Amino acid sequence: MSESPETQITLFGEVLFDCFSHKEFEEQVLGGAPFNICFHLQALGDNPVFISRVGRDVLGEKIIQQAKDWGISTSNIQIDEEHPTGKVQVTFKDDEPHYDIKTDCAYDYINTSETRLPTNSKGILYHGSLALRSRYAKTQFKKLVDSRDWDIFLDVNLRAPWWDQQSLFQWIKQAKWVKLNIDELRALGFQQSNLKTAIKAFQDEFSCEQVIVTQGADGVTVLTPEGFFKEIPGKINQFVDSVGAGDAFTAVYIHGLINSWSVQKTLTAAQSLASKIIGIRGATPNNKTFYQSLLS
Repeated sequence: MSESPETQITLFGEVLFDCFSHKEFEEQVLGGAPFNICFHLQALGDNPVFISRVGRDVLGEKIIQQAKDWGISTSNIQIDEEHPTGKVQVTFKDDEPHYDIKTDCAYDYINTSETRLPTNSKGILYHGSLALRSRYAKTQFKKLVDSRDWDIFLDVNLRAPWWDQQSLFQWIKQAKWVKLNIDELRALGFQQSNLKTAIKAFQDEFSCEQVIVTQGADGVTVLTPEGFFKEIPGKINQFVDSVGAGDAFTAVYIHGLINSWSVQKTLTAAQSLASKIIGIRGATPNNKTFYQSLLS
């Protein structure tokens, strides 16, 4: 990669609370894929710019405070006077999380005109598809994309009914790196029986530089201009839930991009952090010592 460690990473999208229902109590854990990734990148020393929006409510105050406590700049976390902070109800079936995503939340109304980006900011722009579920959000995001010369990292998050194929295909075409899971690859029409053939067809269709396909316990397969790369995770020592494992993987992948790591080194490190996240409740740890093995 041509990027240097000074490359600015900007993340656009949702920050919310994942609400886990247990028999005895309800646990609220800070989440949202863009925020989770920002959280990890901050711990890795990358000082990302995070663009989101929260309500003027208790949950919004918690998000601002927890971001500050972790060292994340809050200058681009906007305050919405009319819409509540985002919430997701998380339930589990056969250890797989299922999400009830609340509608009409503050992050649906991120206003690009309120962003305060460094004057020389371009670098990598990360986004998913959930935060672009409303027409307003699509319009605001397009303004952000058009405002700078970005290299775009798209994290495909197919959360029914919050996506449409026409918009998603447009975002894929403008992205340099696209990450999706094997079920999402199939859902988008790439159903060839051989996975590598399906990934190659996807790359040919959209002209992405890298296509990153996660496969759960079967690891991840990546297609780059240098060919295919594969990484299979080691044995999981402790399983609590899989919430946020993909976000941890993405964060380390982006960290590898800006530090010019080889694809194989990046995949090994990304799988390692994802496996550690599976051992805690929710998507983010509460202590930066959690990252020590990766940083060393």
